[in-house]
Amino acid sequence: MKLTINQIRKGSVNEPYFFDGQADVTELEMMNNDIRKISPVHVTGQITMHGEEFYVNFHLKGEMTLPCARTLVDVPYPFQIDANEVFSASAYYGREEQEQEIHPIQGEVLDLTPYIKENILLEIPFRVFADNADSDEAAPSSGKDWEFVSETKEEKSIDPRLKKLESLLNNNQKEK
Repeated sequence: MKLTINQIRKGSVNEPYFFDGQADVTELEMMNNDIRKISPVHVTGQITMHGEEFYVNFHLKGEMTLPCARTLVDVPYPFQIDANEVFSASAYYGREEQEQEIHPIQGEVLDLTPYIKENILLEIPFRVFADNADSDEAAPSSGKDWEFVSETKEEKSIDPRLKKLESLLNNNQKEK
């Protein structure tokens, strides 16, 4: 979601600049995290200017699909996030601004997409559980080049060709 600095300055004379839109964050599906699918995120917010600093308050609303911690089935996880970020258009961006987490604006465009993605990644829970954990979609029992093997002990059956040797073994045990 990109906003031009001129657009913000014109729309925020003595009052905050309000914005409302959709942000495509499907790149998060390709990253090394648990997000299997994410819908476009609805973003609403306001920008307040103080000199060369832009105070951005925004609200994110969307839904992502995460794996169940028990069964690995897809679990829809709706989220709503409130976030605050501070940006500076000042040419004198230094150490103090960096320590206060004031983000520099490069050029004439304020791009909120990286900060939207960051806040979504911070919102991912450690574990989610499916409501119907005993369904047919539960953890697979076999896959490509693997299969679940039960650990129950099977009866040891003796090879019929070695049946005669068993009788010798039994005779030896009786003699002891």
